[in-house]
Amino acid sequence: MNIILYIFYNILVLCAIQNLNILVTSEIARPAKPNIILIVADDLGWNDLSFHGSAQIPTPNIDSLAFSGIILNNYYVNPICTPSRSALMTGKYPIHTGMQHSVLTETEPRGLPLTEHILPEYLRSLGYQNHIVGKWHLGSYKKIFTPIFRGFDSHLGFWNGHQDYFDHTIETFGTWGLDMRRNMELAKNLHGKYSTDVFTAEAVRLIKDHDVDKPLFLYLAHAAVHSGNPYNPLPAPDSYVSRFSHIKDYPRQRFADNGGPAAGFNQNAASNFPLRGVKDTLWEGGVRGCGLVWSSSFKPKYSQRVSEDLMHITDWLPTILDAVGNDSVFNQTIDGVSLWKTLTEGTPSPRKGVLHNIDDILGISSLMEGSYKFLKGESYEGKWSGWFGPSGRDYKYNLTTLKVSKTYKILKSIGKIPDDSTVKNIRGKATILCTSNSTIFSDCKPGKKSCLFNIKLDPCEKYNIAEIEPGILADMEKTLRSYNKTAWPPGNLPRDPRGDPKYWDYSFVNFGDYN
Repeated sequence: MNIILYIFYNILVLCAIQNLNILVTSEIARPAKPNIILIVADDLGWNDLSFHGSAQIPTPNIDSLAFSGIILNNYYVNPICTPSRSALMTGKYPIHTGMQHSVLTETEPRGLPLTEHILPEYLRSLGYQNHIVGKWHLGSYKKIFTPIFRGFDSHLGFWNGHQDYFDHTIETFGTWGLDMRRNMELAKNLHGKYSTDVFTAEAVRLIKDHDVDKPLFLYLAHAAVHSGNPYNPLPAPDSYVSRFSHIKDYPRQRFADNGGPAAGFNQNAASNFPLRGVKDTLWEGGVRGCGLVWSSSFKPKYSQRVSEDLMHITDWLPTILDAVGNDSVFNQTIDGVSLWKTLTEGTPSPRKGVLHNIDDILGISSLMEGSYKFLKGESYEGKWSGWFGPSGRDYKYNLTTLKVSKTYKILKSIGKIPDDSTVKNIRGKATILCTSNSTIFSDCKPGKKSCLFNIKLDPCEKYNIAEIEPGILADMEKTLRSYNKTAWPPGNLPRDPRGDPKYWDYSFVNFGDYN
């Protein structure tokens, strides 16, 4: 799960993955509080944005925002959808909401606990108009778990984990049905329209129609680049696919539009190169996310840079609330910390460690303290514990493609774009290299024995130093046990046959509200 955050007053910028449409409006009165657009790309790999070093899939509009804002190069998420989204909305590690194991299934009778106060509810109390476009995946078996009843004023999108990008249905576990809604009503009129275009158009409409006397929070949670249904896992219009004829691997070509699902995992074709592992693993390729922040109010001294300050997805809630001038959340117990001063004033990150997850059902756990990472247990019996490409380093980065993008031109017109030399320097700093070091190579088999890495020196997790640093390993095991004492039991429940779409005109519905 990868994040782009915009916080601004008099300039609105909208970047939509895939279609890469940009909307800039400068004739907007300055509200008392800033407008916020939070964009999430689903299952995008570390190496799928060209500002990270690969030039195989050009992303010039996103790159323009990255080069003129702040690239978050030490930013972490949870390894799969529902846990990450629960952390984003609550500011809490998933072990503290019971959302730590796997994802919510389409007919599972549960959701993000209603005892949790979530981001749009905080913002609503501050006068914000809140809109969600795209994916929810935090519960829908009863309407009280859906976005409209959890702080959002509108929702166009889907309730569950994936959908076909054209017919908007879900095929899963022997069931099949429609999952596309405008608020609580099924949006059957959108059949045949490409999801990414639909969500982009809705986001643009919301911004154009927004009452400028009120602050806006727009949560744009794209389906892209998550795979679709098994019969068409990588759907994209032919006109888009044809732009990437230079990519000879056909699944990767169709992809080009959490850590990413690489090399066929989940029928997808992301790249996390040079990081180890894929989506739904606790390797860096599963938990290191792509992130950037752009704000018209950033001082030049603290923008146009790569931040190596440690950040976790739980930090967005307190950071955003700090940015809008509200600190009431800090009276409640959350795991996130505000990095607003880190972003705007360059102060060191208050975050010193990250709990990647504890899943006692699967027997896997991982955490970071400083530059050290502890890893215990192995997903998929180690099948996805390797390094997966493509690297994309054999393609030359094209500055001309960057400069002809809409976003670059707009940012240049308002004096927010760096010169060519600075762009090259920023891109170089944002590129992770797997350099050899003096440590004797020692591979990690966390399913057999706990492992320890120095991620600052070894971001690609090639040098297991557990036997070299037994004291650090023991300390981190102790910290993990302390976390586990605070964990809620996983809330997962068996699928409820009452939710089968065949009983509801082949649509996924809030079946728990009906007898």
